[in-house]
Amino acid sequence: MAKSGEHWHPGAAYLYVLHLDGPALAWEYLRRHPDYRRDWSGRHHHADAAAHWGLRLLEDPALDARDAQPVWCPDHAGMIQLHPDLDSPPGAEGFGLWRLPGRKRLVHDGRRLWLASRWAGSCLRLAIAPGLREGMAYVCATRASACRTLANEAEKLVAGAVTNAVACARPSATELLELHTLQALDGVLAGASLRAVAAVLFGAATVAREWHADSALRARVRRLVRRGRGLMRGGYRKLVSPSLEGGRSGLPTDRP
Repeated sequence: MAKSGEHWHPGAAYLYVLHLDGPALAWEYLRRHPDYRRDWSGRHHHADAAAHWGLRLLEDPALDARDAQPVWCPDHAGMIQLHPDLDSPPGAEGFGLWRLPGRKRLVHDGRRLWLASRWAGSCLRLAIAPGLREGMAYVCATRASACRTLANEAEKLVAGAVTNAVACARPSATELLELHTLQALDGVLAGASLRAVAAVLFGAATVAREWHADSALRARVRRLVRRGRGLMRGGYRKLVSPSLEGGRSGLPTDRP
């Protein structure tokens, strides 16, 4: 994220965005909001301040989505909830935190323990109910359905990450849209003109050749900036829980 000067120029610094899911992208837009950053800097870490932004706790905006663990309110659609199984069959699988793949981060919001485990462009997010201990039998559920075991869910995500790495050697148009939107947003937040943003995103030669008052390139950059501002100013909530907020199709100017 741009902080000053030309920190937003290197496109390689945004490549991680290509692998983010909806909740992680939502965080990328929220953490750029100047008012959110002021709330964090002022350390107004109380429930009302966090709830205003759709969070249970304020998260450090200096952390990008690879390291941050925003706790959204309500839970996002992909959150897996774990509860003790009070009537488990003989031989039921026990909860094993350290058997999960990836790099882990734990946060307690005062009610539940939240775990994010990240690896190979994927993220497994869990809400662990009070009372569940290592080795205990558990039930595993999402908002809409139940999964058989946590291990099965992790295996599916690992398999999906490997498949995507093989099948998606090139980023999709949607992934590139998010990368360009965030980079363009960082540019204007750093004080750059639309023309300067276009030169960074698409090259100085392209700008010299195609930039004029009614050009498609100028309109494209305008739409990227407008989309970024819209997501930063509240549209990010639709990325957290699309089924509750109307889905990504409801975002302004999805296709610049």
